[in-house]
Amino acid sequence: MRTNEAGRTVTSRVLAILEAFEAHGPMLTLSQVAEHTQMPVSTAHRLMAELEEWGALARDDNGRYHVGLRLWGLAQSGGVRLRDSARPFLQDLFSLTQETAHLAIREGSEALYVDRIYSSKRVPRASRIGGRLPLHATAVGKVLLAYEAPWFRDAYLHEHLEAPTKRTHVNPEALARELTQIADQGFAIAHEEVRVGACSIAVPVRGRPDATEAAIGLVLPAPQSSNLTRHLPVLTGTATRIEAAIARYPFTMTSQLTGGATTSTGWR
Repeated sequence: MRTNEAGRTVTSRVLAILEAFEAHGPMLTLSQVAEHTQMPVSTAHRLMAELEEWGALARDDNGRYHVGLRLWGLAQSGGVRLRDSARPFLQDLFSLTQETAHLAIREGSEALYVDRIYSSKRVPRASRIGGRLPLHATAVGKVLLAYEAPWFRDAYLHEHLEAPTKRTHVNPEALARELTQIADQGFAIAHEEVRVGACSIAVPVRGRPDATEAAIGLVLPAPQSSNLTRHLPVLTGTATRIEAAIARYPFTMTSQLTGGATTSTGWR
């Protein structure tokens, strides 16, 4: 079904509304959504009313919209098999290190955080479960990028490289050399590249032979950056255990996350 406005489908407009909350904040007014989606207020109001009735959106006492519980619950069920497979080992990783531990996959040009266990230490938080960050700015993202096909790495490095902090590596040539080193050594490190005050280390998780489909990592306070590599044995051991667990399923890790549609090969 198509609307009469610029030939956009109703589905594309609904998806644009939902994407506005992902890109511009958890709480938005009707006028803000209309502005971000570039659609008339009347159209946005009609579609958002239907989404609210279904439970995809909800409103607070001030009339601002946010993602509804029904949509949130649907999203949570999407990655349940992957999280259930990896969660016990991620919990062990946290227990052994007492550091924030997380699991991520590549979705398009970003690292998508599938699960995370937070430490009680005061470390700046860059993302949350379901959140996304640039591949080149995080340790898990660098691992995912380093083990991608050469054509994808080259295409990524030719895009605009966002710099969340002054320490983010954005020089394409230097980053290419760093990715080669990561692939050779089997781990990646990031020092305050996505948040000042935080550093991280990550290793690959292979879902099938010769394919890295996920990465696990630890986030520590920046003053502990010199001790990051001491966590490599427990990280690699945890990755091996997750690989063995997911090998029992007939799907790759990304297809478990998305219900069968692999996302790890798509460019966003």
